[in-house]
Amino acid sequence: MFVSFDGIDGVGKSTQVQLTSEWLEQQGYPVTCCRDPGSTPLGESIREIILNRKQLSVFLRSEMLLYMTARAQLVEEIIKPALDQGRVVLSDRFLLSNVAYQGHAGGLGPAQVWETGLIATGGVLPDLSIVFQMELSDAMARLDGEKDRIEARGEKFFERVQAGFLLEAERDPASIHVVDAAGSQEDVQARVQKIVQHQLQSSTM
Repeated sequence: MFVSFDGIDGVGKSTQVQLTSEWLEQQGYPVTCCRDPGSTPLGESIREIILNRKQLSVFLRSEMLLYMTARAQLVEEIIKPALDQGRVVLSDRFLLSNVAYQGHAGGLGPAQVWETGLIATGGVLPDLSIVFQMELSDAMARLDGEKDRIEARGEKFFERVQAGFLLEAERDPASIHVVDAAGSQEDVQARVQKIVQHQLQSSTM
């Protein structure tokens, strides 16, 4: 089973990936965790360019294609081998994030980003995408320190990103689930576990 964790910056995705991994391993499931972009030498190099090389001019379409390159490598090097071994894959972001960030918020067009993404992944998509939702002001308040290239785009941009995630969830409610990210980490994890457990049961029926 392949699960992606998505949502705007600051909603606690990375923490929930870790908590979900620990919970699944306690139940005896072999788990592989990754982040997108990243988790491969090529992916980490691209991540550095996209997020931290602020002096480098990167146009939106180029940015989207850099994400796709990192993702293609991630699929071939980590995700597909793990799925072939029967492991549960948990990814901190995947294609849905590009659809929201560069498609809905950036203006490239969601359909175009989906189409490009399917080519990049060879059709490999999550069985389940969890989108964490919380008040924008609360999420922005969690972004401490110097902001990366994406985080620095401001609240208006993130309003469009958040709306994009919700529109995609409305379009595909069977595989994209919105989870309330407010409350304690334990509260949010309980909501995640309920959804993941249902997906696990469905996949074994």
